[in-house]
Amino acid sequence: MEPALLAMQDIEVAFSVGKKDYPALQGISFEVREKEVLGIVGESGCGKSLTSLSVMGLLPGAAKISKGKIVLGDSDVTNLTAEAWCKIRGKQISMIFQDPMTALNPLVPIGRQIEETVLIHSAISKKEAKQRALEMMTKVGLSRVEQLYHEYPHQLSGGMRQRVMIAMALICEPQLLIADEPTTALDVTIQAQILDLLRQMNQETGTAIIFISHDLGVIREVCDRVIVMYAGYIVEDAPVAELLEAPKHPYTLGLLQSIPDIEKRGQPLYTISGRVPAITERSTGCPFVGRCSSASPTCERSVPDLAPVSDTHRVRCHLYSEVGEVI
Repeated sequence: MEPALLAMQDIEVAFSVGKKDYPALQGISFEVREKEVLGIVGESGCGKSLTSLSVMGLLPGAAKISKGKIVLGDSDVTNLTAEAWCKIRGKQISMIFQDPMTALNPLVPIGRQIEETVLIHSAISKKEAKQRALEMMTKVGLSRVEQLYHEYPHQLSGGMRQRVMIAMALICEPQLLIADEPTTALDVTIQAQILDLLRQMNQETGTAIIFISHDLGVIREVCDRVIVMYAGYIVEDAPVAELLEAPKHPYTLGLLQSIPDIEKRGQPLYTISGRVPAITERSTGCPFVGRCSSASPTCERSVPDLAPVSDTHRVRCHLYSEVGEVI
């Protein structure tokens, strides 16, 4: 088996609110290997983006890693300084943010923003950096690149801005790319183009991808393996085909039932009752206990372990024993 590019080892992230710390991520453990596309799925507030910010060393000021270790390649990056992170971001690991309009600098032409990463991480001239930027812009499917090089973000469409973000993220050929809901604000045609582009980049360059989404339909299209998160926990982890065909956790079942189906046209769309609890409202029991129709007194008392139900499938649920049998 290929060594892991990234290993999250029992990570806990807490927010300081007043004089008290509230855990927002708990027991987050997973690995990403070369060329793998790992999906992370869940509702808003489940911890998907916070997980990615932890990996990138970009946690907000009130948040801190209170437990665990993050290993990137052979290096422990859990508590790196800001200066050390600047040498890693863009070169070894890059990120495509959810909203390119807020991630791009509105006062700098897009060509200069793309080439900036190369100039930071490579000892090349500005002329060479510009050529690299133009080549990458062409590679991600942008046209009339000589003209676009001098244009500003507000002059581009949403799909074009997202392609610029992808060009910025990939220009130094990072080992790992994090894509945080990169197609959320795009129409379905542009969404399909962006997904095709990410798949192509993954196959051509071997860059591993963490693809974050709330949409299991999108996850099905691009991912090899998927992690389901709920209220700061990983509740299920399996190869994408296995998880979609044989989901185990009640939350995963609810997400799948919520996907629109043409065969159920005219029927009310299924919804999971309740909402994701805020970090100040979370109980000591199973994180999903308040919304689960299968909850028992045991679920209210303790958080289940993330236990294997097969060689490739893990689930955090009291319904399953350590050998994967329903109790």
